[in-house]
Amino acid sequence: MTAVQLPDLRPGRFPRLPRRVPVRQVLCLVPLLLVAAAAVQHRDVLVEGFGQLRTAEWPWLLAAAGATCLTWVAAAFTRQGAVVQPLPKRRLLATQFAAGAANHLLPTGLGASAVNLRFMSVCGVPLARSSAAVALYLLAESVARVGLLTALLLAFPDALRIGSLLPHGTLGPLLLAVAGAALVAAAVLALVRRLRTAVFGFLRTALGELRSVHTRPARALALWGGSLAFPTLQAAGLVAVGQALDLPVPPVYMALAYLAATVAVALVPTPGGLGSVEAALIVALVAAGGPVALATAVVLAYRIITVWVPLVPGAVTLGALVRLKVI
Repeated sequence: MTAVQLPDLRPGRFPRLPRRVPVRQVLCLVPLLLVAAAAVQHRDVLVEGFGQLRTAEWPWLLAAAGATCLTWVAAAFTRQGAVVQPLPKRRLLATQFAAGAANHLLPTGLGASAVNLRFMSVCGVPLARSSAAVALYLLAESVARVGLLTALLLAFPDALRIGSLLPHGTLGPLLLAVAGAALVAAAVLALVRRLRTAVFGFLRTALGELRSVHTRPARALALWGGSLAFPTLQAAGLVAVGQALDLPVPPVYMALAYLAATVAVALVPTPGGLGSVEAALIVALVAAGGPVALATAVVLAYRIITVWVPLVPGAVTLGALVRLKVI
């Protein structure tokens, strides 16, 4: 009779199976990989931008860095003002820092909105209300930015040579394209019943959230105060960099150029406006009276301070928040 050999069941004798890597650990690395890819793609801009910083006046650069840091505080105030439910303050601020990095790695607005939607969901805010809060944030920020731009254009009508901002003959086709897009959207809503129902339901929720927020003075102040502070601080950062590099353009004109460029770029769905923001800012500063070479240097240095320097720590923070299940 043949003996049957039993497996060795003593402790430590089992073959080791490969450990599964948790999905969250993989997700933590994704932001850093995206940063590396973006840095490789824009390496010429990075090299030239850092080169411009060597000749700048450092006190003004520190002022620009300080204004950039305050933009995350303003964003946190606006996000809290857009939702009635109180959010944990420190985690909210950290989320805005991480959302800034996500916004530069994904099409404009999408990265930050996704991060904040996830954060509010973890905090217990229902999806319908958190989506309405994101829409309210975007609306308030857009109204504040366009309002500031309009006020400055009325106060300083000669600050920008508007004709030089658009190539000759492009204004008419641009307006026609916008009108056509609006008509197509209206037709789709009229013909697709499910989409119309979903959109109207979302609008009802958003209007209800808007009314709830404005019945609380503290929330309304945070929403609109943060919305006004955010573009103002961004423009102040550009003004500080312009002063650091001695750009011969009045500070108010530089701020107006920044607002005009960013409003225009909002229509271009590139990741964080990378590429399109630089081009629009250079054109706007030249329209405000700055020399082309110096305007280019100012824009490159400004983008280094406001985008590229915070990008790596922002990506690390984003990965840490994912690992800690904050988002």
